Amino acid sequence: MRAMWYNTIMPNDAIHDFIVARKHLIWYVKDHRALSEESIVEATLNYGNWNDVQEMIRILGMKHVAHIFRTQMVTGRQRGNYFRDVAHYFTLYFNKYATYAR
Repeated sequence: MRAMWYNTIMPNDAIHDFIVARKHLIWYVKDHRALSEESIVEATLNYGNWNDVQEMIRILGMKHVAHIFRTQMVTGRQRGNYFRDVAHYFTLYFNKYATYAR
């Protein structure tokens, strides 16, 4: 269940548990439970291994992860800080496996 925190939606407990168990993906943050889904998706796609990516997709859902990724890619610097090869790969990946998540 997602809870409101001021004017943003906080990620569910499962995604918090996921990122707390993988603090090495976002090593520069003290409170991993305060991270947004967007931050977790970006860090996992950029720094995670394939098992991390698949577990995150299992928790959030393919369509939701694809939507977050595509939104980040369109908005530029707001959260679109992907490595060039990561952005290219996941653009192709989500175009193939999440074609209806636009």
